[in-house]
Amino acid sequence: MKISIISGSHRNPSQSEKIGRYIETLFKNEFTDVDPFLYLLADNPLPLWDQSVWESDEQWIERLAPLKEQFSSSDAFVIITPEWHGQVPSGLKNLFLLFSRFEFGHKPAYIVSISSGDGGAYPVAELRMSSYKNNRLCYIPEHLIIRDVENVFNENPKDNNSKSDIYYKERLTWGLSILQGYGKALKMMLS
Repeated sequence: MKISIISGSHRNPSQSEKIGRYIETLFKNEFTDVDPFLYLLADNPLPLWDQSVWESDEQWIERLAPLKEQFSSSDAFVIITPEWHGQVPSGLKNLFLLFSRFEFGHKPAYIVSISSGDGGAYPVAELRMSSYKNNRLCYIPEHLIIRDVENVFNENPKDNNSKSDIYYKERLTWGLSILQGYGKALKMMLS
């Protein structure tokens, strides 16, 4: 099963990337039959959507072809979004405009929202409300909001709030296992 992990932050380095790399490693080490693909929006910005995307413009075709191939071959997605001023970053929203049902359609996705403070709920609501309509991505009912993200998932255990770190890692592993189950079930439906 191929699972694409999309880190939605434009920043480099970012906490979203930290979480994305952790998830990629977790899939490789703890899950059987999962081939993860990590895509970072940082240092890899996609141009803003314009009408020529729908008009078979050669530049768009060339630019998007590698990602279309990766996403089309994925069975499930993990969408990592930071909360920037209570919102999903514009680059992540743009990504959902550039790809269609052919890449995302009827495939499950797990939302991981991160916040440096006590927030993180607004991006979950925003993604569920508006990012799936035309591309038909299927957000599973579970999601994870990682609060105070600078103090969890760090390589050096001394840099972590140990109680929070343990809780988030257990919850993340459980949520990813649920995603894997949805991926298997929906893959049968699409066959």
